[in-house]
Amino acid sequence: MRILSLALVALLPPLPLMARDVAGQFDYYVLAVSWQPSWCASTGDDRDAPECKAGTARDFSIHGLWPQNESGWPEYCNTRERDPSRRESQAMSDVMGSGGLAWYQWQKHGRCTGLSSADYYQTTRDALQAINIPQVFDDLARDISIPPTVIEDAFIEANPDFRRDGITIGCRSNALTEVRICLTRDLEPRDCAPDARRDCSQPSILMEQVR
Repeated sequence: MRILSLALVALLPPLPLMARDVAGQFDYYVLAVSWQPSWCASTGDDRDAPECKAGTARDFSIHGLWPQNESGWPEYCNTRERDPSRRESQAMSDVMGSGGLAWYQWQKHGRCTGLSSADYYQTTRDALQAINIPQVFDDLARDISIPPTVIEDAFIEANPDFRRDGITIGCRSNALTEVRICLTRDLEPRDCAPDARRDCSQPSILMEQVR
C-alpha cells in the first residue's frame, strides 16, 4: 500500500511555481525602464492614456522593479504586508506613468520582495535614482534608428560601474521597448544571470521622439 501511495505521488504534477515562491527569498533585482514613446505607440494611444498626451515630455519611465533569482524569478507571492492604497499607488505615477501600473507591479513583483508596499515603492524610486539616464536621450526631439549596442554603450558611459552583462536592451517590432538593469539587493550594479540576458538581436531599432 505504501509503495502504491509513493507511486501515485510521483505521478502527480509539481506544484505551480507561484505556490512555491516565498516573499523575501530572491537574489537580486532587475530594474526595467521603458521607452515611453514606444509604449504609447503600441499600447497607450489606443487606451487614450494620459501619460501619452503631447507635452508630457516622458522619455524613460519605470516599468517595474523585479526580484530575481540566479535561475528564474518569483511572482505573486503571499505576503503579510498590506496592499497599498489607491492614493499610494497613484503617487507613483510621476515615475511609472500611472497608478494602475504601480499597483500591478506590487501585485506581481512587490509582494515577493518581503518589503511593505511603502518600502517597495520607495525602493523602486531609489533604484531609478541609483542610475544615470544618458543625457543624449533626454527629451529626444526627433525619431532616430540606432543599433541596440549604441544604447547599451550610452548607459555604460553614463554609469561607468555598469558592465555589458548587467544591461539588457529589449525591442519589439524593430522599436526600443525598454532597458533592463541588474542590481544587487543593495541597488549596486551587478551582472544579470544568464536567463535574464535577452538582448535585442535587431541590427537597428527605432527610438521615437519624446512627446
